[in-house]
Amino acid sequence: MKEIKCVIWDLDNTLWNGILLEDKNVTLKEGVAEIIKTLDSRGILHSIASKNDYQTATEKLLDLGLLEYFLYPEINWNNKSVSVKKISDNLNIGLDTIMFIDDQKYEKDEVNFTLPEVVCIDAADYKLLLEYPSLNPGFITEDSTHRRKLYLEDIKRKNEEERFTGPKEEFVKSLKMELKIQRAKENDLARVKELTIRTHQLNTTGVTYDYKELQKIINSDNYILLTAELNDIYGTYGKIGLVLIEKLNNEWRIKLFILSCRVMTRGIGTILLNEIIKAAKTASKKLTAEFLHTQKNRSMYITLKFANFIEVDNQNNDDLVILNNDLTIINPNQQFVNLLMENEWN
Repeated sequence: MKEIKCVIWDLDNTLWNGILLEDKNVTLKEGVAEIIKTLDSRGILHSIASKNDYQTATEKLLDLGLLEYFLYPEINWNNKSVSVKKISDNLNIGLDTIMFIDDQKYEKDEVNFTLPEVVCIDAADYKLLLEYPSLNPGFITEDSTHRRKLYLEDIKRKNEEERFTGPKEEFVKSLKMELKIQRAKENDLARVKELTIRTHQLNTTGVTYDYKELQKIINSDNYILLTAELNDIYGTYGKIGLVLIEKLNNEWRIKLFILSCRVMTRGIGTILLNEIIKAAKTASKKLTAEFLHTQKNRSMYITLKFANFIEVDNQNNDDLVILNNDLTIINPNQQFVNLLMENEWN
């Protein structure tokens, strides 16, 4: 089972005892607040799919000190499957990384029938959540502990962008983004491993590495492992990207290229690839990239193609392809991003 990224809670007789519209003095289920906070500290997000009155429910959650833990809550009279799908879209995470908890068999069956990828749990079993392997990450990074905060900052950006009346370029300029690219260090490896495990959409090959493998890579002269960190006026996005390059005789091969879905619309992938193209050209190296076609990563293939990577070989495998770059500098529009580069990372 994949690691769960978000737990979506029903409210009545699930998060609390009783039905809110019948009794405004409902009380939390025993230990539920501690469970939510513990999972949050592990980097697991929370949301709500509840058939309820929005204002009444959010006021109660605020009184209980839990409202801040729930991202994109869907409190309305829609089918639960509609609410779960909307939360998935807003968080930009896969349905197969969502757990839904409800006390009603009908509601669980409706979600399970419509969205079979979602893991459905009966509310009676909520006390077992902390023991679920899919809710116990093998390691917890700094980005993990701040994940909810990072999403809350993203919500502020989205809200401001929706309210902004000028051209999109002017809004992007107002963000004053800074992109820092540097070689991965020992204290980056847990986050690097986490990115390989959690990121499926913006991922060129889907290869994962354990900690010892990553240690060997950063200490080897045969590889370049880069991390990318993005910041703006709202705060930090954290380490949102990585590139693993294998140094062959006269060639650099991109073995893995990953970006967080939270920066999909910022053009960061093109900027990062452009810096690698320039470095390869300076080093007089041929530049290629591996790409493994999956059902989810087409947008990353488009990013490579936009950066002038042309498919040349499928390595005797219809899914794994090799793309070549002619080292024509693509010079993307970087006027809205301040680029911070570690000296001589190549």
